[in-house]
Amino acid sequence: MAFINEKNQEINFKVVYVGPALSGKTSSLEALHKRTRGKSKSKMLKQESNPRTLFFDFMPLSLGKVGGYKTRFHLYSVPGQVLYEDSRNLILKGVDGVVFVANSEVDQMEANLASLKALESNLSDQGLQFKRFPHVIQYNKRDLKGVGEIKALKKLLNQYKAPDFETNAKKGEGIFEAFSALAKAVIRDYAKVS
Repeated sequence: MAFINEKNQEINFKVVYVGPALSGKTSSLEALHKRTRGKSKSKMLKQESNPRTLFFDFMPLSLGKVGGYKTRFHLYSVPGQVLYEDSRNLILKGVDGVVFVANSEVDQMEANLASLKALESNLSDQGLQFKRFPHVIQYNKRDLKGVGEIKALKKLLNQYKAPDFETNAKKGEGIFEAFSALAKAVIRDYAKVS
């Protein structure tokens, strides 16, 4: 849920990167962090107990203002391993939008589907319907051999026809475009209810 900072005239949004273990969530955040300039971003923080879990926030200048307020996005990634279910639920509390990072490798389809179903369940526990919730899908690792056909990935993972993107997080390809689409959807959703 968006938080308004009256003192700084900012609306703060929470975006969480979700997906199976090793799908590229951390690499996606690192690519965004690297691309974002100076004062527009904070330092990237890693959780000591799980070095792949990250957090940083930034204020994209190109998205402009909403009702006279600047926008700031707080970006998180959550661990994909099943044993971190409680951490995932905690981090998803108050989320405004989700980037689902799928591993495009054919042998990872079951893990992708299980992670997507867990996400839907986590959001449902908060009274949110995934199909109406701002989200985008990244089909990551498109540079590797043994990846699934995009058409098959879309059919399996994007039943709600969310904006989706072929990405290569290690090279930063498609990552900013996916985030920009989500940021716009989050702002639109906020404008509807405010």
